[in-house]
Amino acid sequence: MLVTQAYRFELDPNDKCRSKLASHAGAARFAYNWGVSLVSDHLAARRALVVLAIWQGAGREDAECWADGLLGPLPWTLPALRRAWNQAKVAVAPWWAENSKEAYNSGLDALARGLDAWSKSRRGARKGPRVGFPRFKTKNGARRSFKVTTGVFEVTDSRHVRLARIGVIRTKEPTAKLAGLLDAGAGRVLSATVSQSAGRWYVAFGVEVTRPEYRAAPGRVVGVDVGVKSLAVLSTGEVVPNPKHLSTYQRRMARLQAQCARRAGPARGQAPSKRWVRSSARLGRAHAKVASARTDGLHKLTTRLVKTHETVVVENLNVAGMTASARGSGHWRGKAGLNRAVLDTAPGELRRQLAYKAAWYGSRLVVADRWYPSSKTCSRCKTVKAKLSLSERTYRCERCGLVIDRDLNAATNLAFLVESVTSIGTASGAGTGTLLRRGSRANAQGEERFMGSPRCSSTNCEDGTSSELEKTVTAARQQVAPKPALVGSDR
Repeated sequence: MLVTQAYRFELDPNDKCRSKLASHAGAARFAYNWGVSLVSDHLAARRALVVLAIWQGAGREDAECWADGLLGPLPWTLPALRRAWNQAKVAVAPWWAENSKEAYNSGLDALARGLDAWSKSRRGARKGPRVGFPRFKTKNGARRSFKVTTGVFEVTDSRHVRLARIGVIRTKEPTAKLAGLLDAGAGRVLSATVSQSAGRWYVAFGVEVTRPEYRAAPGRVVGVDVGVKSLAVLSTGEVVPNPKHLSTYQRRMARLQAQCARRAGPARGQAPSKRWVRSSARLGRAHAKVASARTDGLHKLTTRLVKTHETVVVENLNVAGMTASARGSGHWRGKAGLNRAVLDTAPGELRRQLAYKAAWYGSRLVVADRWYPSSKTCSRCKTVKAKLSLSERTYRCERCGLVIDRDLNAATNLAFLVESVTSIGTASGAGTGTLLRRGSRANAQGEERFMGSPRCSSTNCEDGTSSELEKTVTAARQQVAPKPALVGSDR
């Protein structure tokens, strides 16, 4: 199976290479800010000319046509921005030859993507929160990174990589696995993205690799209920504890934040003090440790789930709604703590990893409908409660007398939702399984999603509710390329 996968390694550059890396990242930021200024000035001039023409009696369309003809086309796409940059780079950046042209192209590419997202968001063609116009990046506030897609970028041996105009850089972790794939002809490097996080430099190679066919355990279905008290509760009865990485470092972060508040930071254009820079670096390293520990735990859990089960069922959680701010109400402090706890478990990242790993290891990811009452439904008699508060951690069925943990009950219902309507056959490859269910479909990430899940508001719901599920049709899985995972090893 041909997939695009990212291999990420931490670099160990010397002072000379570190300066070159910072210079290339700064070049990408300079080109980005230059493009933002160019587009902003063009739009401002166009608005002024349109207003001038309207004052003189012209119609709106005639005024816009006159302004466009006078100013010329707006450099909006990446090719247009590159042409404009090549014409102006000698005047605006006489030192441009010190860095690779890929660094400037990386900044312009980021700007083109931002402008496209802003335009689609204004037209309503983009889902999610509204995207604003691209803003200028500062040296200390922006994430340092640049991307190389052409030229020389390769893995020279098990401990060194080569980047164009920078040279050979030693890595802190072995690259033997990636080097072996490239030597065997099983992979092809497409790009190299260099970034800095918490004072450390990383390189992520986007590689097109041929993964061997992997067959998950046939017939095994598991429901996964993601929570806050426990990271996940499986329908098999296993409880994955929540490590609470953020709580572990919360006191240290509070102390470092207090230090930064007492010291002179980069406020009102002034240069920050050396002590503020040191405290800010320590705070960044603490956040990086939390993020790394969280990502590592999620990778281990998701890999184990897709390797040992043919079908993994999760809920379609509205994470944005669950973590919405309650400021202004009387309980906003408690809600803020709940929001931090929910985001610390990273349910969206868990589902993202399950999506592409399911295609890698020959299993299937099924997403239940957002309104499916997995917590309110009795896993034994299928009676649905009218109300179930969050404080009730134990599910008690008034009809059959079942007493069970709330999260285990929800996970069991998720597994039963698929087991009762799925005809599991022999999978011929990653993502080729067929799900039989009314109204099921595959989304853009290759996830099989249950649409139109049965609802029942009566507490005396009969067992015949499950007969509605048996009215099924075949939903073909869509084949899509999974998102690359930024991991140093195949996890």
